[in-house]
Amino acid sequence: MKVGSHYSAETNKCQFSVWAPLREKLAVHIIHPQEKLIELQKDEWGYWQGEAKDIEPETLYFYQLDGETDRPDPASNWQPQGVHSPSKIVDHQKFTWNDTSWQGIPLAEMIIYELHVGTFTPEGTFAAIIPRLPELKDLGINTIEIMPVAQFPGDRNWGYDGVYLYGVQDSYGGPDGLKQLVNACHQMGISVILDVVYNHFGPEGNYLWDYGPYFTDKYHTPWGNAVNFDDAYSNEVRNFFLENTLYWLDKYHIDGLRLDAVHAIYDMSAEPFLQQLAARVEEFSKSDGRKRYLIAESDLNDVGVLRSKEEGGFGHDAQWCDDFHHSLHSLLTGESSGYYSDFNSLESLKKSYKEGYVYTGEYSSHRKRNHGNSTLGFAGEKFVVCIQNHDQIGNRLIGERLSALVNFEGLKLAAGAVLISPYVPMLFMGEEYGEENPFMYFVSHGDPNLVEAVRKGRAEEFKSFNWFGEVPDPQGEKVFMESKLNWEKSREGKYKILRSFYKRLIELRQKIPALAKLDRTKTEVYNCSDKNVLLVHRWSEKSSVLSLMNFEKQFVKLAPKLPQGNWQKLINSSDQEWMGNGAVLPEKLLSGQTVTINPLSFALYEE
Repeated sequence: MKVGSHYSAETNKCQFSVWAPLREKLAVHIIHPQEKLIELQKDEWGYWQGEAKDIEPETLYFYQLDGETDRPDPASNWQPQGVHSPSKIVDHQKFTWNDTSWQGIPLAEMIIYELHVGTFTPEGTFAAIIPRLPELKDLGINTIEIMPVAQFPGDRNWGYDGVYLYGVQDSYGGPDGLKQLVNACHQMGISVILDVVYNHFGPEGNYLWDYGPYFTDKYHTPWGNAVNFDDAYSNEVRNFFLENTLYWLDKYHIDGLRLDAVHAIYDMSAEPFLQQLAARVEEFSKSDGRKRYLIAESDLNDVGVLRSKEEGGFGHDAQWCDDFHHSLHSLLTGESSGYYSDFNSLESLKKSYKEGYVYTGEYSSHRKRNHGNSTLGFAGEKFVVCIQNHDQIGNRLIGERLSALVNFEGLKLAAGAVLISPYVPMLFMGEEYGEENPFMYFVSHGDPNLVEAVRKGRAEEFKSFNWFGEVPDPQGEKVFMESKLNWEKSREGKYKILRSFYKRLIELRQKIPALAKLDRTKTEVYNCSDKNVLLVHRWSEKSSVLSLMNFEKQFVKLAPKLPQGNWQKLINSSDQEWMGNGAVLPEKLLSGQTVTINPLSFALYEE
């Protein structure tokens, strides 16, 4: 069942559909250009439907509940005056798309770049991103992942406080702004993944309670009441989210969705919502002639997210692999508090290169229980890995990026470690040139009590990490402005060099078959000494590469046993070309040869 307003320019009519099973009366209350009421009729499933004639796009309206209360449309396409104001009718047919030949980027070939619209540019709009696309394309980026754009309160937010899942944030540029960005991306050969939040709604402007049982008290999430995916009336709640997914794929030509925290979607039904969702996306892909992707964020280390429906899984295409990030971050920074306590050795990273998850059923001291299951049989493209993302930066006390935690050599080592992995790599905006501005948590709520609750919640969240100090005020505009990228840095000095290093690594990844083919069965990882030095060997039919990574802050002498071959250097982060102190590893490597490797360095060889 379609929900929301559906305008047709051909007939100059608009169809309305809203689910409110417990209401006795419901009407469309047109506010502008001319006030009037349009009564709706209720069907057996609780959907109220009707048609408005001689109506124009951009008409403002509420739904009037039981003849008393005006509320915005839960499936509003646009809230140009904010979360408490009227909804606006959108004519989706008027936009001219220029991507009819677009076939998308295959998941295994993606180089993902996560960005936040509000802080990516000084303007903080969709339109302002478009002139930056050639720079991303030049870097080697072929996929951008946009943090949530569903309408949220105020004009600054990470996006996880969205309350209108069909609405496109007005301060970013609204519906046409997003379409123009996607259109431009496709013309540049760049796929677009959209981050969506189906596990909770933001607290301010959430009027779903007035419409029906969208929530259940059977479960609770870290953000409040759980969405009703398996209780009474859950069929229609599911429909709301299923239609939302198809809406983004159809109306906005989105190439894939990143599903926020699916472990907080509580559902004990025989056919879970997440399984149903994957099936619907697959149906849409087949009918549309182009593959669309679902990438889940899950804290469970459970390949059930990836397993096919026939095998009892959800059937999603990929998932974020936090274990890789945690292992690499701990090695580089030495941090061992909070969940990093589970990832404090080279063995963690070694296992993650081989299996994705570090915890595949072992006991986790942080969780105080066994955690995870085996990833055996799942291809590398099923896992998205990174060394920075919005969560791992923004959920620190003062939002420090990796550039504030490790030196320049450490940043190059981190880049190499991610980009030679047998997984889909993801960068966080600004990472490629070592952006030093923080990325902090920010909101612009209108309710003072809610603002105070957010402040207290943030302070409580940091206790397990033993981070001490004053928590930046998330409501203040200062943290938002300080979180914006400083693009000028990428054109000078060490920042320009780091960007060139990323670009070269991406080129090598895309050009060399052993790196491009994400085959975990053709990946071996070795400890090269009793120090924190790792050797990663990846190969394909006619291609083979070796990577040496030294996580020590000192020179290490070793005599590694290498696979047979004539190993020629491709890149070394210690070379003066990359502002290193001069590499001491030789141009050619021989098995058993005693060599010395620079501190915090990355080297790649090809056979």
